[in-house]
Amino acid sequence: MIAATLFGLFLVLMLAGVPIGAALGLAGTAAIALANPETQWLGTLAAPQNFKASIEKYPLLALPMFVLVGSIFDRSGVARRMVDFAIAVVGRGPGMLPVVAILVAMVLGGISGSGPANAAAVGGVMIAAMARAGYPAPFSATVVGSAAATDILIPPSIAFVVYSVMVPGASVPAMFAAGMFPGLLAGVALIVPAVWLSRRHRFGGAERELPRPPFWASLRQASWGLAAPVLILGGMRMGWFTPTEAAVVAAVYGLFVGMVIHRSIGLRDLYAIFLEAAETSAVIMIILGLAGIFSYSVNTMGLADPLTNWLTTAGLGSTGTLVLVLLALTVVGIFLDGVSIFLIFVPLLYPLAIAFQWDLVWFGVLLTFVVALGQLTPPMAVNLMVACRMAGVPIEQTVRWVVWFLASFGLAIVAVMVWPELALWLPRYLGY
Repeated sequence: MIAATLFGLFLVLMLAGVPIGAALGLAGTAAIALANPETQWLGTLAAPQNFKASIEKYPLLALPMFVLVGSIFDRSGVARRMVDFAIAVVGRGPGMLPVVAILVAMVLGGISGSGPANAAAVGGVMIAAMARAGYPAPFSATVVGSAAATDILIPPSIAFVVYSVMVPGASVPAMFAAGMFPGLLAGVALIVPAVWLSRRHRFGGAERELPRPPFWASLRQASWGLAAPVLILGGMRMGWFTPTEAAVVAAVYGLFVGMVIHRSIGLRDLYAIFLEAAETSAVIMIILGLAGIFSYSVNTMGLADPLTNWLTTAGLGSTGTLVLVLLALTVVGIFLDGVSIFLIFVPLLYPLAIAFQWDLVWFGVLLTFVVALGQLTPPMAVNLMVACRMAGVPIEQTVRWVVWFLASFGLAIVAVMVWPELALWLPRYLGY
């Protein structure tokens, strides 16, 4: 009865258009009230208590700071300088500009941790450049939107921070380290179809006619942006600062680069930057708090136990169950954003991971990989939407191209599932 109320009310509210955070909070509160029929109003005090407890966690201090870092680097001009350097390294030729877009998005992913901001920063430079080189706008938007999906895997990642807060035993440093090689693998998985499609359809015919930036001059201009991931990840590894402190250092560094080095950010821009970051962070934190009520209902009342018992006794085994979970989340990822998927399903899947003795760090990387797949799967692909808006094309025109990227990305997920060491070797080597 309580489980039916929790999930049934949540689905009804979602279908009615209620924001996902409110739907999670209301359904969780209703379940708490039903579980305490004699003292309903007193029992529902657990709702505000868990709202507070869900956001009163030290690692979450990094979240608004990484959001701020994304806003700062989006306006700092770093993306354009990285593009020039990448072109100087990769050169000109069919398929090379898409490679540049993917590589730059991966580097920016090591700075901001925000996919939409990444898509906007890379798209603002690369979509126009690819148009001048002869790439059709739908293909360019697909490349940029797909490249930004790697952002959620390459540390620092907001999704990893959220997952580590929800799952005991998966620390933020361990998740950051575990995402490194899968993130690089995701980038390779996107480069292969990008180059193949460009050469098969003879895109970029005018690419060789565009000037190639001088190597050393472009390296000097891009060096400040390239140093940011080294500062963030290297500083954490050297023990200079925690992941939370690293986010603050990255924000200060970004302001220094934008205001002093490149001078692309002025004092008048700071209000808009801080306001955007504050609004985005507030929305995420509110959703996290409301989701904490939902998680409390699932965990405390044992509502995930029937699902865990059914799957463990269904005869599918560990591998079969994992494949079923990933396929289900792939479908869900088409309609929900990554943070929402974590908030809804991690409380349900955590007991399952414990039952099958899945490594929680590896499992978190797999879940994040599936979420990244959803970010480039129409019709709700948020990164693809940003890229399409910048390219001036409807998302429907990207379908014929995006299916190839989805297929290659899916193979990368299979590789991480079959060979867990792709995710676990680095955190184990670093002692996390």
